[in-house]
Amino acid sequence: MSDSEDDKPLIKARSNERVKMDDTDTSMTDLNPGVSVRNGPIDDDMDVDAPTTNGNGIKRKSSMNGKSYKDATESEDEDDVPLTKRRRTSKNKASSDSEDDQPLAKKTGRKPPKVTAQQIGEEDDSDIPLTKKLAKEKAVIEKKAETQAKAIRAKANKTAVKAEDTDESDVPLKKKVAPKKKTNGVKKEGSSDDDKPLKKAPAKRAATKSQSATPAASAKKGKKATKEESPEEKEEDDEEQYRWWEDTAKGDGTKKWSTLEHNGVVFPPEYEPLPKNVKMRYDGVPVTLHPEAEEVATFFGGMLNSTHNVENPTFIKNFFGDFKEYLDRTGHGTNAKGEKVKILKFEKCDFKPIFEHFEAERAKKKAMTTAEKKAAKAEKDEAEAPFMFCLWDGRKQKVGNFRVEPPGLFRGRGEHPKTGKVKTRVKPEQVTINIGEEATVPAPPEGHKWKEVRHDNEGTWLAMWQENVNGNYKYVMLAANSDVKGQSDFKKFEKARELKKHIDKIRKDYQRELKDELMANRQRATAVYLIDQFALRAGNEKGDDEADTVGCCSLKFENVTLKPPNKVVFDFLGKDSIRFYDEVDVDPQVFKNLKIFKKAPKKDGDEIFDRLTTSALNKHLSNYMQGLTAKVFRTYNASWTMARLLQDMKAVGTHAEKVKAYNDANRKVAILCNHKRTVAAGHAAQMEKVQDKIDAVKYQQYRVKQMMLALDSKQKKKKGADWFALPEGLDEEWMKKHHEDLVEQERQKITKKFEKDNEKLKADGEKEMKPKELDERLEVATELEKKLKNELKTKKVEPEGKGPSVEKYEGQIEKLTARINNMELQAEDRESNKEVALGTSKINYIDPRLTVVFSKKFDVPIEKFFSKTLREKFAWAIASVEEDWEF
Repeated sequence: MSDSEDDKPLIKARSNERVKMDDTDTSMTDLNPGVSVRNGPIDDDMDVDAPTTNGNGIKRKSSMNGKSYKDATESEDEDDVPLTKRRRTSKNKASSDSEDDQPLAKKTGRKPPKVTAQQIGEEDDSDIPLTKKLAKEKAVIEKKAETQAKAIRAKANKTAVKAEDTDESDVPLKKKVAPKKKTNGVKKEGSSDDDKPLKKAPAKRAATKSQSATPAASAKKGKKATKEESPEEKEEDDEEQYRWWEDTAKGDGTKKWSTLEHNGVVFPPEYEPLPKNVKMRYDGVPVTLHPEAEEVATFFGGMLNSTHNVENPTFIKNFFGDFKEYLDRTGHGTNAKGEKVKILKFEKCDFKPIFEHFEAERAKKKAMTTAEKKAAKAEKDEAEAPFMFCLWDGRKQKVGNFRVEPPGLFRGRGEHPKTGKVKTRVKPEQVTINIGEEATVPAPPEGHKWKEVRHDNEGTWLAMWQENVNGNYKYVMLAANSDVKGQSDFKKFEKARELKKHIDKIRKDYQRELKDELMANRQRATAVYLIDQFALRAGNEKGDDEADTVGCCSLKFENVTLKPPNKVVFDFLGKDSIRFYDEVDVDPQVFKNLKIFKKAPKKDGDEIFDRLTTSALNKHLSNYMQGLTAKVFRTYNASWTMARLLQDMKAVGTHAEKVKAYNDANRKVAILCNHKRTVAAGHAAQMEKVQDKIDAVKYQQYRVKQMMLALDSKQKKKKGADWFALPEGLDEEWMKKHHEDLVEQERQKITKKFEKDNEKLKADGEKEMKPKELDERLEVATELEKKLKNELKTKKVEPEGKGPSVEKYEGQIEKLTARINNMELQAEDRESNKEVALGTSKINYIDPRLTVVFSKKFDVPIEKFFSKTLREKFAWAIASVEEDWEF
């Protein structure tokens, strides 16, 4: 789902006031600076008082411990002493072996596997460490970014000078020609505006307030300001915390459609009670439950095979707590005699009969014939057809998630504190419909009514409701391949392209502010450095009922370990509860700053950036470029890095080799941008299957070589005995097992063909074939079995095929060699990708137009990179660029 503001329903946009930038000072005068130091930069031996709040008046739960970070030796009266006259004291440096400085990996488990040279397509025999290779490559790319940014601004300045020469200030407004709007990603001939983002709404500009005469004075004002947050800051939510689809009170203030027609949503079927012979057992006794309570029991009973959930203590506790509420409300259960059975302990509950019932039902569905499955699907499609599309300004657009989620148990991501709670059934009375005023309002299910009908043309949602577990709003939106979503993606990547004009200035400013006298500015500069250089997410404070994930601005004391001279270890739960672990070399000044930010008496649970919030950081970034937030850096860095790698690439060879070259570049981007994932539980088993397939093709090639030898024994002398030898890793035991598999596959193939033919005969009203026909067909498999046994015994393979010849077999061997090479390339790719999220980079962060450029430049079908769904999603990218397009 795109994060573009254009998709935000029900949220009134607030005009972004742009603050005039001063080239010599980028500190925000309306930010609360916290502490000021007048006698030069902060050093390691200096004590700094922490402000009473974290810098902008927003109290974070982890920081609300009421403790002061003052030295214990200081008197209470020292608060009244000016900063310049306070006594300096030095503290003993904490031992480097302190447990507080140990990363989570040492406390909780092993580190994630380190990236290998193979994963980025490099040779692993080099003496240069891989991290330095990537860092060196990244430094070169950043230098190119700086050069281009300066060139773009120089070009813009020339254009501005020309514009002054032909000043239109005296031309009446009526005669001025309005600039043409850009189309959705499609560049018209003759246009040279590749670097222009979508047209922006005019923003009000405000002059910056004059700074205080001295930093000390700024500190006083800052402390006062931290007590009360401005209304603007209250309205501005954090980057990731601010989820527009959950805010029903506001819209972004722009009209999205004139007419809108749709047919509402599809509700899940009503609960169908279990058969009378299927009952939950309590303390070994089958109990009859009220349908409401029984339905909740089926939620748990139906997922006993999901051990990750049903063995999770939090999941069990939350489920049973909700289950008991249903039991208390419906009178618990009764035994066979009609006597009341009160269900009090989870340990005495046996859900296996319910699980076995559902397993039997699943087996029945699996056993359905192809014709039955097709008929069931056709019936479902026919029922849902009216809901699959809407008319948006008269154009037919596909609707995304038009089905209301059925009731069940909430799972959540990571260690979510509410996992296992019951998601109740959504009723029409909870659903709000958004539709055009002139359109016919879809009828609710019989006996029900909608909660509300709105005509909000500022939102892109069709229906919404509030779920009960987290209180979040769920929205029915258009599909990913719709025009509206395409425009949203286009704007997102254009915003990243716009950043390339300002990136050098941003980097220059935060490098300077790393030594700023104001602690708030220094923390902000350090955070921007980490976000830009190591792709950390901005991060937000989480509530008690949310998974404990963090980002840069919400890093805790225990998430960062410092290893002199300049190595930093990050270890925390990131987005989607995926563990972020990285050891990086940082700028010496950044290392020094982090050491100051971690200074005693801070301890586990305390925030490192206690004078910084995501909203304050984003407000600062918006001064460089309208709409710039911390998350744009991830899109920019991924796209810019990929663009430079593709520009220098000389992809040659087969399609498979070119695809691997692309994936190697994509992998470098994913590693540099920390797009990681946990290794899938079934990865090892999948790789074994892949290797089995490769071995099978190698054995097939071996058999063809043996056929060639049977035709012409002189070939052994000509090509050498090794050429005809059994491939490495294969032996007689493997061959025997493989022969059995081949025979079994042949039997299954014949049986399926027989069943399919019978289904066709039945559908045509003809007489079905008898089982005897199948037995006759299976004789082929029996003959194959005898033949393979004879090959093992005689060590010879008889020539096969029509008109066998050495030349024909050589052609087959050549094709099989190419096939083996392709399979091995794909296997290598899959192994390299096991802990790198290539999809995350390619779909969400790398501009899809770069992939299209690679496809056209190196003549590789776009289908090799984008699935059908992605080709529909990025249709605008495929249609709008040629191979000479640049990010």
